[in-house]
Amino acid sequence: MAGNTVADTQVPSKDYLDDRSDIDLIAEINNGDAAAFEVLYFRYRDWVVSQARRFTGDDNAALDVMQETFLYVLRKFPGFRLTANFKTFLYPAIRNLSIGARRKSARYQSTETERNELENTAGPDAPLGAHEQVDAVLAPLSGEHREVLLLRFVDGLSLVEIANAMKIPLGTVKSRMHNALETLRNDPRTRQLFGE
Repeated sequence: MAGNTVADTQVPSKDYLDDRSDIDLIAEINNGDAAAFEVLYFRYRDWVVSQARRFTGDDNAALDVMQETFLYVLRKFPGFRLTANFKTFLYPAIRNLSIGARRKSARYQSTETERNELENTAGPDAPLGAHEQVDAVLAPLSGEHREVLLLRFVDGLSLVEIANAMKIPLGTVKSRMHNALETLRNDPRTRQLFGE
Protein backbone atom coordinates (compact mmCIF):
# COMPACT_ATOMS: atom_id res chain seq x y z
CA MET A 1 0.00 0.00 0.00
CA ALA A 2 1.48 3.32 -1.06
CA GLY A 3 2.20 5.85 1.66
CA ASN A 4 2.29 3.41 4.57
CA THR A 5 4.99 3.94 7.14
CA VAL A 6 5.72 2.29 10.44
CA ALA A 7 4.00 5.23 12.13
CA ASP A 8 0.82 4.34 10.22
CA THR A 9 0.71 0.84 11.67
CA GLN A 10 -1.25 -0.12 14.73
CA VAL A 11 0.35 0.91 18.03
CA PRO A 12 1.18 -2.14 20.14
CA SER A 13 0.15 -2.70 23.72
CA LYS A 14 2.44 -1.59 26.53
CA ASP A 15 3.70 -5.18 26.79
CA TYR A 16 6.42 -4.45 24.24
CA LEU A 17 8.01 -1.98 26.64
CA ASP A 18 8.81 -4.71 29.14
CA ASP A 19 12.31 -4.94 30.54
CA ARG A 20 13.13 -8.54 29.61
CA SER A 21 16.46 -8.87 27.84
CA ASP A 22 16.68 -10.03 24.25
CA ILE A 23 18.23 -13.29 25.50
CA ASP A 24 15.26 -13.85 27.85
CA LEU A 25 12.79 -13.13 25.07
CA ILE A 26 14.55 -15.52 22.71
CA ALA A 27 14.48 -18.26 25.36
CA GLU A 28 10.74 -17.70 25.78
CA ILE A 29 10.18 -17.77 22.01
CA ASN A 30 12.12 -21.05 21.87
CA ASN A 31 9.63 -22.34 24.45
CA GLY A 32 6.68 -21.37 22.25
CA ASP A 33 5.76 -17.94 23.67
CA ALA A 34 4.45 -15.99 20.65
CA ALA A 35 3.96 -12.86 22.75
CA ALA A 36 7.71 -12.74 23.38
CA PHE A 37 8.30 -12.59 19.61
CA GLU A 38 5.88 -9.67 19.42
CA VAL A 39 7.90 -7.84 22.09
CA LEU A 40 11.11 -8.43 20.13
CA TYR A 41 9.42 -7.31 16.91
CA PHE A 42 8.16 -4.02 18.36
CA ARG A 43 11.50 -3.40 20.05
CA TYR A 44 13.43 -3.55 16.76
CA ARG A 45 11.03 -2.87 13.90
CA ASP A 46 11.73 0.88 13.60
CA TRP A 47 15.48 0.27 13.62
CA VAL A 48 15.11 -2.40 10.94
CA VAL A 49 13.04 -0.04 8.77
CA SER A 50 15.59 2.77 9.13
CA GLN A 51 18.42 0.42 8.11
CA ALA A 52 16.45 -0.88 5.16
CA ARG A 53 15.56 2.65 4.09
CA ARG A 54 19.26 3.52 4.04
CA PHE A 55 19.94 0.68 1.64
CA THR A 56 16.85 0.92 -0.54
CA GLY A 57 16.10 4.64 -0.45
CA ASP A 58 12.41 3.76 -0.54
CA ASP A 59 9.89 3.67 2.32
CA ASN A 60 7.75 0.92 0.80
CA ALA A 61 10.74 -1.28 0.02
CA ALA A 62 12.00 -0.70 3.57
CA LEU A 63 8.70 -1.95 4.98
CA ASP A 64 8.90 -5.03 2.76
CA VAL A 65 12.46 -5.69 3.95
CA MET A 66 11.32 -5.30 7.56
CA GLN A 67 8.65 -7.97 7.05
CA GLU A 68 11.10 -10.30 5.33
CA THR A 69 13.67 -9.73 8.08
CA PHE A 70 11.29 -10.76 10.83
CA LEU A 71 10.13 -13.77 8.80
CA TYR A 72 13.79 -14.74 8.55
CA VAL A 73 14.13 -14.40 12.33
CA LEU A 74 10.93 -16.37 12.94
CA ARG A 75 12.24 -19.25 10.83
CA LYS A 76 15.20 -19.55 13.21
CA PHE A 77 12.87 -20.82 15.96
CA PRO A 78 12.78 -23.11 17.79
CA GLY A 79 16.42 -23.63 18.60
CA PHE A 80 17.75 -20.13 17.92
CA ARG A 81 20.67 -19.00 20.07
CA LEU A 82 21.73 -15.36 20.18
CA THR A 83 25.53 -15.14 20.38
CA ALA A 84 25.87 -11.37 19.77
CA ASN A 85 23.92 -8.15 20.08
CA PHE A 86 20.53 -8.62 18.36
CA LYS A 87 21.22 -5.65 16.05
CA THR A 88 24.48 -7.31 15.04
CA PHE A 89 22.51 -10.47 14.20
CA LEU A 90 19.83 -8.56 12.25
CA TYR A 91 22.12 -6.28 10.25
CA PRO A 92 23.44 -8.78 7.65
CA ALA A 93 19.90 -10.01 6.97
CA ILE A 94 18.61 -6.46 6.52
CA ARG A 95 21.53 -5.60 4.25
CA ASN A 96 21.14 -8.68 2.04
CA LEU A 97 17.36 -8.39 1.81
CA SER A 98 17.67 -4.68 1.00
CA ILE A 99 20.19 -5.32 -1.73
CA GLY A 100 17.82 -7.88 -3.22
CA ALA A 101 14.91 -5.43 -3.02
CA ARG A 102 17.00 -2.71 -4.66
CA ARG A 103 18.01 -5.04 -7.49
CA LYS A 104 14.41 -6.08 -8.02
CA SER A 105 13.33 -2.44 -8.04
CA ALA A 106 16.08 -1.50 -10.51
CA ARG A 107 14.53 -3.80 -13.08
CA TYR A 108 11.47 -1.57 -13.10
CA GLN A 109 13.25 1.82 -13.04
CA SER A 110 13.40 4.29 -15.89
CA THR A 111 16.61 4.74 -17.82
CA GLU A 112 19.14 7.43 -16.93
CA THR A 113 18.15 9.43 -19.98
CA GLU A 114 14.50 9.39 -18.91
CA ARG A 115 15.45 10.48 -15.38
CA ASN A 116 17.62 13.31 -16.71
CA GLU A 117 14.74 14.55 -18.86
CA LEU A 118 12.43 14.53 -15.84
CA GLU A 119 14.97 16.35 -13.67
CA ASN A 120 15.54 19.02 -16.33
CA THR A 121 11.80 19.70 -16.61
CA ALA A 122 11.31 19.97 -12.85
CA GLY A 123 10.63 23.29 -11.16
CA PRO A 124 13.20 25.37 -9.29
CA ASP A 125 15.25 23.67 -6.60
CA ALA A 126 13.94 24.04 -3.09
CA PRO A 127 16.44 24.80 -0.34
CA LEU A 128 17.85 21.66 1.26
CA GLY A 129 16.55 20.64 4.67
CA ALA A 130 18.87 19.36 7.40
CA HIS A 131 18.40 15.71 6.37
CA GLU A 132 19.14 16.50 2.73
CA GLN A 133 22.21 18.56 3.74
CA VAL A 134 23.61 15.61 5.69
CA ASP A 135 22.89 13.32 2.73
CA ALA A 136 24.71 15.77 0.42
CA VAL A 137 27.74 15.86 2.73
CA LEU A 138 27.85 12.05 2.91
CA ALA A 139 27.33 11.62 -0.85
CA PRO A 140 31.04 11.65 -1.82
CA LEU A 141 31.77 8.78 0.56
CA SER A 142 31.81 5.25 -0.79
CA GLY A 143 28.97 3.00 0.33
CA GLU A 144 31.32 1.10 2.67
CA HIS A 145 32.58 4.29 4.35
CA ARG A 146 29.08 5.74 4.70
CA GLU A 147 27.79 2.44 6.11
CA VAL A 148 30.47 2.33 8.84
CA LEU A 149 29.86 5.97 9.81
CA LEU A 150 26.09 5.52 10.05
CA LEU A 151 26.36 2.31 12.06
CA ARG A 152 28.72 3.99 14.51
CA PHE A 153 27.27 7.47 14.90
CA VAL A 154 23.59 6.99 14.09
CA ASP A 155 22.98 3.46 15.35
CA GLY A 156 25.53 3.55 18.16
CA LEU A 157 27.17 0.21 17.41
CA SER A 158 30.68 -0.30 18.72
CA LEU A 159 33.52 -0.92 16.26
CA VAL A 160 33.54 -4.61 17.23
CA GLU A 161 29.77 -4.86 16.68
CA ILE A 162 30.16 -3.18 13.28
CA ALA A 163 32.88 -5.67 12.33
CA ASN A 164 30.62 -8.56 13.37
CA ALA A 165 27.56 -7.14 11.61
CA MET A 166 29.40 -6.45 8.36
CA LYS A 167 31.49 -9.64 8.64
CA ILE A 168 34.74 -7.77 8.09
CA PRO A 169 37.91 -7.51 10.22
CA LEU A 170 38.03 -4.90 12.98
CA GLY A 171 41.06 -3.30 11.29
CA THR A 172 39.00 -2.76 8.14
CA VAL A 173 36.27 -1.05 10.18
CA LYS A 174 38.86 1.24 11.79
CA SER A 175 40.44 2.02 8.42
CA ARG A 176 37.09 2.82 6.81
CA MET A 177 36.10 4.98 9.77
CA HIS A 178 39.40 6.90 9.64
CA ASN A 179 39.20 7.44 5.87
CA ALA A 180 35.55 8.51 6.01
CA LEU A 181 36.18 11.03 8.79
CA GLU A 182 39.25 12.37 6.98
CA THR A 183 37.21 12.82 3.79
CA LEU A 184 34.52 14.69 5.71
CA ARG A 185 37.08 16.90 7.49
CA ASN A 186 38.52 17.97 4.14
CA ASP A 187 35.16 18.62 2.47
CA PRO A 188 34.07 22.29 2.59
CA ARG A 189 30.39 21.22 2.66
CA THR A 190 30.98 19.64 6.07
CA ARG A 191 32.33 22.90 7.47
CA GLN A 192 29.43 24.77 5.87
CA LEU A 193 26.86 22.38 7.38
CA PHE A 194 28.29 22.81 10.87
CA GLY A 195 28.86 26.56 10.49
CA GLU A 196 32.64 26.49 10.73
